[in-house]
Amino acid sequence: MKRVILYLKRETVLCIAVFLAVISMFFVRPDRAYAGYIDTRVLALLFCLMTIMEGFKKTGLFEQMANTLLKKVHTFRQLMLVLVGLCFFCSMWITNDVALLTFVPFTILVLRMAKLDQRMIPVITMETIAANLGSMATPVGNPQNLYLYSVSGMSALSFVKVMGPLSLVSLLLLIGGCLLQKNESMQIEQIRRKTKKNKTAENLILLFLFCVSLATVLRVLSWAVLLGITLLICLFLFGSGKEEFLPLRVDYSLLLTFVAFFVFIGNMGRIPIVKELLIKVLEGHELILGFAASQVISNVPAAILLSGFTTDYPMLLRGVNIGGLGTLIASLASLISYKFYVQESEKNETAGTKGQYFRYFTVWNIVFAIVLLAVNVIV
Repeated sequence: MKRVILYLKRETVLCIAVFLAVISMFFVRPDRAYAGYIDTRVLALLFCLMTIMEGFKKTGLFEQMANTLLKKVHTFRQLMLVLVGLCFFCSMWITNDVALLTFVPFTILVLRMAKLDQRMIPVITMETIAANLGSMATPVGNPQNLYLYSVSGMSALSFVKVMGPLSLVSLLLLIGGCLLQKNESMQIEQIRRKTKKNKTAENLILLFLFCVSLATVLRVLSWAVLLGITLLICLFLFGSGKEEFLPLRVDYSLLLTFVAFFVFIGNMGRIPIVKELLIKVLEGHELILGFAASQVISNVPAAILLSGFTTDYPMLLRGVNIGGLGTLIASLASLISYKFYVQESEKNETAGTKGQYFRYFTVWNIVFAIVLLAVNVIV
C-alpha cells in the first residue's frame, strides 16, 4: 500500500491523465479512430531529446562549462548572474528540467563551499524562474513548446515572433532581480571544483544527435530517421563501453502522460456537446485560461488539454509558458529545484526553511507573472 501511495505522489500527473483517459473511454468506446489520437512525431521527438540530454548529464559537459565561467567570478552578484544566466540560456536547448537537474545541485555545492549557504533561497528561486522562462524561447526548450509547435504547424520564424519579446523582457527582469540582491566579495578558490573525466568524443556524438533533433523539429528530417539514428548511436555507445544504454534512463512517465492526454482529448473531441462548450469557453481567452489551468495541473498538461479546442496557438503558447510561473506545481520543473533545496535544508540550518523558500518563491513568481501578462497585452 505504501508503494502505491508513493507512486501516486511521484507520478500524480500521469495518474490523473490515465484516470481521465479511462473515464473518457466509457463515453467513446475504443475503436480504430483511437490510433489517430496519438501524435507519434511528438512522442519520438520527446524520446530522442530526453535520451540525448541524459547523455549530456552523464558526460558532465554543462558542469564543466559552469566551472570555466565561475573562475572569473569575484562577487556574489557576479556569481548569481552566471548561475541564473546558465539556467536561462541552457534551458533554451537542453530543456528546463535538465537545466535545473544540472545546475541546482552544482549551485548548492558552490554556495556551500563559498560559505554563502544563507543565499541559497534567492539563487535557487531565480535559477528556477530563469529555466522556466528561458525554455520558452525555443521549440525544444520544454515539452509544451515542442508539442504546440508541432501541432500548430507554425514556422520557426513565427515561433520566434510569438515568444521572442517575452523572452527578452524575461531576461531583463532576471538581470534586475539579480542586481537587487545584496552584494559581497568572495574567494574564487573556494568555489573551484574538479570536473569529470574528459569525454570529448561522447560530447561530439551527442552534439551531432542534438543537431539531427533540431533538424527534425524544424521539419527538415522525418521523426523516423531521427529515431533510427538515435537508437543506433546509443547502441554504439553502449557496445563500445563509453556509456550505458541511454534510452533506459528516459522519463517514460512523461511519454505515457502525453499518450493518456492524447486519448482523453481525442475522445472529448468526438463528443459534440463537450467540444462545442470547450471551444466556446476558450475562444478569445486562450492566454488567461492557459495561465490559470497551468496553476492547477501544470503547464504541460494544460497545453495538451486546451490545444484540442482552439486554433489560436500563439496565445495558448504564451499562456502556458507564462503559466509556468506562480504556484510550485505550475511547472513541474520547479519541483526539481524544490526537492534539491529541501534535501539541503534538512541537513543545513543555515540554508533556511521550506516555509521561507515557498514564500520567497511565490512572491517572485507572482511578480514576474504579472509583468509578463501585462507585457503580453502591450505587445
